[in-house]
Amino acid sequence: MRKLPPLRSLHAFEAAARHGSFKLAADELGVTSTAISHQIRLLEEIFGCQLFQRRPRPLLLTKAGARLFPGLRNGFDAFSGAIAAVAETDAARAVLRITSPNAFASRWLVPRLSKWREANPTVALEIIGTDTVLDLRAGAADVAIRYARKPPQNFIAQEVFRDTFFPVCSPHLLAGDGRPIQRVADLLRFPLIHFDWMNRDPGAPTWRQWLATAHSIDPDLETDRVWDLSFREELHAIDAVVAGQGIAICSDVVISNELRNGVLVKAHPLSLPGYGFYVVSLAHAPRTADIEAFSTWLRSID
Repeated sequence: MRKLPPLRSLHAFEAAARHGSFKLAADELGVTSTAISHQIRLLEEIFGCQLFQRRPRPLLLTKAGARLFPGLRNGFDAFSGAIAAVAETDAARAVLRITSPNAFASRWLVPRLSKWREANPTVALEIIGTDTVLDLRAGAADVAIRYARKPPQNFIAQEVFRDTFFPVCSPHLLAGDGRPIQRVADLLRFPLIHFDWMNRDPGAPTWRQWLATAHSIDPDLETDRVWDLSFREELHAIDAVVAGQGIAICSDVVISNELRNGVLVKAHPLSLPGYGFYVVSLAHAPRTADIEAFSTWLRSID
């Protein structure tokens, strides 16, 4: 068991020895010079020897004080480093880590983050945009936005959106053609842009599914059309559509900004049902209040 002198006295001695001044030590510790002198005298009584030579100027250490000072200086430096490390860890923990599908993060979430900061200035967010399903149980994130037909099992899951898919394109693409789209088959005058569905859902709202549905409206429609452009990433397909390179079947949630500001328009009103966006977290998660605030905020933003 350690038997140490009072920490306050050790702290006063270390500050006075480091500054070479009782006054500067008092200023650093927020006490009076008399209090510093009292703590050092208490320490000298415990050790049975003087630690400072009592001269007006400069303040000098005795041999005993010179032996004591390096150990205390290093010890307080170690204390400071350990406290700073803990503070940095706590600051990192204060960040709410959110994993989200790439396209949703880029097109919907990131443009609205300033509204989160206005409403919740004390809760910083780390956005992890990925189409890989990260393991919340392994601590990969605090909360996930999952895109699925049904809520994930064995988690706390709240649906915040459910999207719809329809053909969209740049208005410049339609204007450049100069002919109105009057029937479904008219879309086939334009390049069709496809992107992969990573979940391999056979019922995913792709061009193949849309054309099969549209065939009931226009029996003469060519349903085995091959795509003119195909992308692995949804984001790249959206970029191509915005650039006027063709028409794609897109989520009305993911491209809501582009639809609102007229960068993209519906090429045809026929739509397909999409999936749900769920805020997913662990039961008894340590950041429950922040997660609930984030979920509520998502539902409140258009």
